[in-house]
Amino acid sequence: MRREPNGAGEAPSRPWSSPPSAPLSSPLSSPLSSPWCAARARHAADITLLPQGLHDNSDVCRDHLQEKVDAAGNDRYDALLLGYGLCNNSLVGVRAGPIPLVIPRAHDCITLLLGSKERYAEAFAAHPGTYWYSSGWLECRQKSGEPVEPRPNSGLGPTYRRAEYQELVAKYGEDNAKYLASFLDQWEENYTRGVLIRFPFDRHLGLEAQVRRICDEKGWEFATMEGDLGLIQAGLDGEWDGERFLTVEPGQAVRASFDDGVLAVEPVAPATDARPSRTGGQECR
Repeated sequence: MRREPNGAGEAPSRPWSSPPSAPLSSPLSSPLSSPWCAARARHAADITLLPQGLHDNSDVCRDHLQEKVDAAGNDRYDALLLGYGLCNNSLVGVRAGPIPLVIPRAHDCITLLLGSKERYAEAFAAHPGTYWYSSGWLECRQKSGEPVEPRPNSGLGPTYRRAEYQELVAKYGEDNAKYLASFLDQWEENYTRGVLIRFPFDRHLGLEAQVRRICDEKGWEFATMEGDLGLIQAGLDGEWDGERFLTVEPGQAVRASFDDGVLAVEPVAPATDARPSRTGGQECR
């Protein structure tokens, strides 16, 4: 919450740190959705959009998020709301800074675009081979910000496909490049259906034609689903019930709960003071 004085004291507000999309085989959260909700929120909000490429490496993403969390001081804010889900364990180990950290209970950003983890679970159960698209994913797929090297064995084929084929040839040779290109495309074999999540603010962008063309090229079924920004709106309005949101207090860190709650907290281990060596070695600082 950003503190802003008014005639009756100080009005609370929420800073919103959000990716332009979602990770993995999910759409990236739309860069339009957070401002759309913030404009309707009961509290003022400072919105920070983070690079899409962070989702390609959960370790890099975790470190980047921790920097943002630590930088949100209690001199200006009352709480920090993250527009991330568990996101390939990117949030595991993230610690609250000087103010509480609030996170939607979500596996990834599809939950944020569909409105609840229950609706996402129902959609997944009905069509498990679905690849999700949103205006943010389509907009950011070619301008994902600074490149982030994927984790080894991450299976993030779309990331590697951004590399020019000729670069693979130059680095590995023609035969190896063909093998790598084929191997890195295998992620698509698990999908049979592409779904565009639609919102009122993206009707004029011609997204259905784009996604239909992608699905035709891949031999997938095409469908649409209406998006629901209720979860994002609730976060910005400060409606942080325990069923939908996890609140991480200073001194606590995020962990995966491996149940319907998705996320849980654990105490942060106290830092161990470095001590000089008894043999006269230099003290580590």
